[in-house]
Amino acid sequence: MKKNMGNTDKAIRIVLAIVFAALYFTNTVTGTLGLVLLILGAVFVLTSLVSFCPLYAIVGLNTCPTKKAA
Repeated sequence: MKKNMGNTDKAIRIVLAIVFAALYFTNTVTGTLGLVLLILGAVFVLTSLVSFCPLYAIVGLNTCPTKKAA
């Protein structure tokens, strides 16, 4: 897998995952919506750790900075 996520994108996903988990575990959001947010947060953490988003690959989006050739 070729990396397609930059550092800012990864940081935003991690922060959102923490917010989703906090909303779920404080019972602010419950039921189906709570579970959906919790699963989405887990996906955000996983994609941030591997620096690859399958949806970005399908759409052709790349937020990873390009390396300059010397």
